[in-house]
Amino acid sequence: MIRARFFTRTALGLVVALGVAAGTAAPAMAKDKEKSAKEAKAPELKPSKAYIPAYKAAKDGLDAAAKRADVVAARQKLVNAQNAYNAATGKKGRADAQVQIDAATTELSGLLTAEKGLVEAAIAAATVPDDKDLSGGLLLTLGNLSANKSIQRRGVQMRIDSGRISAADMPKFNAILGSLSMDLKDYATARTALKAAMDAGYTENDVAILLADAHIKDGQQAAGLQVLKDASAKAGAAVPAEWLRYGVAVAYKAKLADDASWFANMLTTHHATTENWSLSLAVVRDLRGYAGQDQIDLLRLMERTKSFLEERDYVDYIQAADPRRLPGEALKIINQGLAAGKLSPADQFVTDAKAQATGRIGPDKASLAALQKDARAAGATAATASAAGDAYLSYDDAATAEAMYAIALGKPGVDATRVQLRMGIAQADQGKWADAEASFAKVTDARAPIAQLWTSYVRNKAAGK
Repeated sequence: MIRARFFTRTALGLVVALGVAAGTAAPAMAKDKEKSAKEAKAPELKPSKAYIPAYKAAKDGLDAAAKRADVVAARQKLVNAQNAYNAATGKKGRADAQVQIDAATTELSGLLTAEKGLVEAAIAAATVPDDKDLSGGLLLTLGNLSANKSIQRRGVQMRIDSGRISAADMPKFNAILGSLSMDLKDYATARTALKAAMDAGYTENDVAILLADAHIKDGQQAAGLQVLKDASAKAGAAVPAEWLRYGVAVAYKAKLADDASWFANMLTTHHATTENWSLSLAVVRDLRGYAGQDQIDLLRLMERTKSFLEERDYVDYIQAADPRRLPGEALKIINQGLAAGKLSPADQFVTDAKAQATGRIGPDKASLAALQKDARAAGATAATASAAGDAYLSYDDAATAEAMYAIALGKPGVDATRVQLRMGIAQADQGKWADAEASFAKVTDARAPIAQLWTSYVRNKAAGK
């Protein structure tokens, strides 16, 4: 049966609907990065005598500016504009709010022109490493006061370049430098700094995810996903769902099927919610292009996990089962779709499919005994035994289906991976989790991604999830 209607919703639509579209911001560093850089423990500094007057003038100017009414008011205006942006909805609403942010930022910067001149004068007077470290601190203060990330980053870089940052604090500074570079869309600098932080053992503030995003946002999806995979694997069961959902989304948009399957497996293993099953199954189905007899084994998992989301899921399943071939299974899915309100009883496709399935069930069930007898005969072919297994599986007689599939696997010419996959499904339906996992492990061809998702399912069931 072929559904005449054209379905426009794809896994990408599901990705967007679930709020994990690729390109969304990865977790950012903690707020006030420059504060962390200023407060990092440092050795006692001994600036040059010629530098001290310039430093004092700049510091006093910044301290006074922070208390000035016009600066305080301008900073509050910027905060209000940023809050309005966060609350805005729609493209136009955000664009209007961004105009207010830009205006407030420009106003604030203009009020600090004199103080910026004092800081630049101090930088020009710096001659020794301690002078440069202190100048970096002045830039950080100015950057914080003016809400200017470029100035903040320049301050962090100057403190790093001064050579006065302790070895213990250097990873933190590189992480802050990388995060600020991400904010400024300088992805190359971000990658260098974040990798240096990670190589030195820094793990705070989702630094691995920032590094992954520094690749992804710069068009290096494969490299970014590898960083994300490494971090996710290292986290194990504690891996945040957001990391994995982001990986699924990025891999889907980049059409990287193997990466999408990896993240889908991790997501369904460690965060087996209905939404995560829906996302994972939809992405794997679309990227792999499964159809017909392969697609039905993926949709069977969608049924077991109760993760149908839309009409398309039910229709694809009904077409794959075919009311003329597996009427009992097709009717079960039709009834589930109707009960869920996803299928309409007035839809001609639904009406025809239900009528066909209902009319076929009686004769089909009556033929089961003869089909099983034929499958058990000494001269039975793999196709006969496999067909018997399919029939019994479609009527939820998993034990008999398993026995039929076992016979088929012992016959020449068997489609081994398909039968092995369905034997695993029959074993899973009986709660034979270890046997099912062993069966799925033997599926190593193009159907392997389906078997891997089934493996996530049985592992969760075995763990009581």
